[in-house]
Amino acid sequence: MSFIHGLYAITPDCADTVELLGRARLALAGGTGVLQYRNKSADAVLRLEQAAALRELTREFAVTFIVNDDAHLAARVDADGVHLGAEDDELQAARVLLGKRKIIGVSCYNRLSLARKAVDDGADYVAFGAFFPSSVKPDAVKADVELLRQARTELGVPLVAIGGITVQNGAALVQAGADALAVISALFDAVDIQAAAQEFSELLTNKT
Repeated sequence: MSFIHGLYAITPDCADTVELLGRARLALAGGTGVLQYRNKSADAVLRLEQAAALRELTREFAVTFIVNDDAHLAARVDADGVHLGAEDDELQAARVLLGKRKIIGVSCYNRLSLARKAVDDGADYVAFGAFFPSSVKPDAVKADVELLRQARTELGVPLVAIGGITVQNGAALVQAGADALAVISALFDAVDIQAAAQEFSELLTNKT
């Protein structure tokens, strides 16, 4: 599915919707290919407010919009899809709720077996990681670059790499077969978010 490619920006937890939109706009202006809304600290009211606002912003830039871990919220704001954890066993329920035309992605951590099952169950893309130490998820399981190479030969869906990714270490993941690099800190903590997004975008555009 060509809708999952390039810089896959994941929003940081942010209680201020105006600030969040401003930072997301900079990331989109820099060439972000996918924007995922993720906010583990917000209540349901704030999550709906922020997701709806980001849905409109991504439409402005014609960029794929994914909601993390909440198929009902994705449906409510008419997101392009949802991203689920592989252990959640929610893929089939999400497909029924969202329909065949929406995108469903699944986290498969460092396990190719999970990815195979997710694809067999109808996932449109799979994500692996963490490839590098992550400040967002310091206890995340570690994935090896070789996993991407093997997944690339076996799976016919887009592959997303996540976990401590920077422009410097991301090149190896792209070369190994990643279609998209999922980034939070290296993008949204950057002094110049738009410039950081451009660097990531160029890295993926120049994929050989």
